[in-house]
Amino acid sequence: MADFDMVLKCWGPVEADFNAHGGLVLTRLFTEHPDTQKLFPKFAGIAQADLAGNAAVSSHGATVLKKLGELLKAKGDHAALLKPLATTHANTHKIALKNFKLITEVIAKVMEEKAGLDAAGQTALRNVMGVVIADIDVYYKELGFAG
Repeated sequence: MADFDMVLKCWGPVEADFNAHGGLVLTRLFTEHPDTQKLFPKFAGIAQADLAGNAAVSSHGATVLKKLGELLKAKGDHAALLKPLATTHANTHKIALKNFKLITEVIAKVMEEKAGLDAAGQTALRNVMGVVIADIDVYYKELGFAG
């Protein structure tokens, strides 16, 4: 619980502008880890220089952060939220677990820069996401997806 609360303390600025923060997260993910951009077919043709201002990238980034907010607020009681997400990410999108770890690091840095998430808060976010990713892995195994 303490980890969730520590991250939620800095969640207000993110929640206040999901599009801006979401755009930053995905732009940075795609820039720092170019292979991840290929996992999003609708973004595959966008030049790296054009990512930052792309409305579709920002909109999808907002979707990612809204779901993260729901997971944070569930404080570990997230099975009903996570199972459908894991199912689509396994069956439709084919997203390996390592990519959730990559985006966790990007979110931690963006939250540090834009929402004041300190080192302890970043560790808390990694802890929370560690649990979420482990639970996604359980669903992946149930689905027969080697994520």
